[in-house]
Amino acid sequence: MEKFLSDDLIGQIQQVFEKLNLPVQVLLFVSASRKDVCEPTQQLLEELIPLSEKLTLSIHDVEAESDLAKLYKVAGKAPAIVIAAREGEQITDYGIRILGVPSGHEFSTLIQDLLLVSSRESGLSNQMKSYLKSLQKPLHLQVFVTPT
Repeated sequence: MEKFLSDDLIGQIQQVFEKLNLPVQVLLFVSASRKDVCEPTQQLLEELIPLSEKLTLSIHDVEAESDLAKLYKVAGKAPAIVIAAREGEQITDYGIRILGVPSGHEFSTLIQDLLLVSSRESGLSNQMKSYLKSLQKPLHLQVFVTPT
């Protein structure tokens, strides 16, 4: 199978990954019934994650590991990428998900999400953090991106 990442792109990504501070756990949820999109997503992550020792990848079957998929709120969704913080064996889920193949503009979003979780800082202003703490009900925020 042909590689997704060229040598030139790998070099650029490695430079960006020098900014990674703390360990990040990437969980990929796949499904045999969605091989057409799960296999390229898995291949892309298997090429990307080894570019930094701060990144770890685990691959899970969304049906066979349905309890785990429910825990991470990706049940019935594949491919689903969960980007979480890792401290030893402890995984901290910040709710960051990428559904589908992260190609095109979504690839840069994936890289930015890895950097964000590695920093353990949201980048939000103190005013916004205070506002979010004041919310009385759960807020479900989704950002949808469509290929062009």
